[in-house]
Amino acid sequence: MKPMKGAGYISDRDILIAVTINILGVYTLSLPRILAEDTTAADGWVGILLGGGVACILAWVVAKLTLLYPNKSFFSIASDLVTKPIAVILTFLFTLQYIAITSLQVREVSALAHQYLFDQTPLEVISLSFLLVVVYGVCGSRAGIFRLNALFLPFVMAGLLLIVVLPLAFIKTENLLPVFQTDFKGYVKSTYSSLNTFAGFGIILFYIALVKNPKNTPKMAVKGVMFNTILYTILYIVCIGTFGNSTTANLFFPTFDLSRTVEIPGGFFERFDAFLFLAWTIILFVHCLMAFDIAVMTIMMVFKKVKKINLVITLTPLIFFISMIPKDYVELTHLARYISLTKLTSLLLVIVLLWSAYKIKGGQTK
Repeated sequence: MKPMKGAGYISDRDILIAVTINILGVYTLSLPRILAEDTTAADGWVGILLGGGVACILAWVVAKLTLLYPNKSFFSIASDLVTKPIAVILTFLFTLQYIAITSLQVREVSALAHQYLFDQTPLEVISLSFLLVVVYGVCGSRAGIFRLNALFLPFVMAGLLLIVVLPLAFIKTENLLPVFQTDFKGYVKSTYSSLNTFAGFGIILFYIALVKNPKNTPKMAVKGVMFNTILYTILYIVCIGTFGNSTTANLFFPTFDLSRTVEIPGGFFERFDAFLFLAWTIILFVHCLMAFDIAVMTIMMVFKKVKKINLVITLTPLIFFISMIPKDYVELTHLARYISLTKLTSLLLVIVLLWSAYKIKGGQTK
């Protein structure tokens, strides 16, 4: 079966890279703060491992389910399992969700740039500039987005490696102790927060139809989640070891602040955080690009004759408007948590609904 118009085929390796980068996203910057609010000392690593384990299982289930309908879109799979009207509702639910995620990404990267680099530039100008670059990327081919993922991956990995390795000299052992002092409620909340962060694997639902030979896609999806679980665990321990639990809980982007603790002598490397900001911008750009693309893709699944460029032009003002709604960091944090909750809840509901329908039908596909 031919892929959707303008899509092109991708490989298993592209899914692995896409899941890895999409999970990273903007939540990597704030995850240590969220976990530090719920746990004591460095106990947040328990929530990361538990959340990562659950996400691995869910990613495997999603990939296995979609694998039963090779090269079919999410809308086609849902129509077959739960009737077309319900499939339309589910598809538009994801459309709204990914429009909101794109808006959040635009606002978060603008807030980050405004706080650390362009404090004299209006937030609206930064947001619009970033969004227009994303629009240019979305207007291209879908396979091109995955090539960008593969192209940027070495830079992203190098940036993350520097963030983890360079602050090691600043870690204080007393910040990591005592261990296992968090109550049960704290572990549950930290696991839930971590699981929200790992929900980026949900892109499999939409992109697996483009995989030419999807036989190994479930394994690749799980590998992508496992890699992020290990990375988040190391990053969290380094963050808590450097700042301590209380300080981390009060930093808006503790992961980015981690890069600002590093001082390298020499004029060229004095603003080391600027180089790491480049790595974060790449991650956020690719994440935003895929979210916008999925929003467009889901609409085109239902309205097959609509041109992609027209959808992009129509959605861009709406995304910009939503990104400007939060008035300050507090409202932005609340919006991020609401979107995370909606993203995880809708993903879980769809997985349970489709898998149950498949089992009720006796494991038969059209």
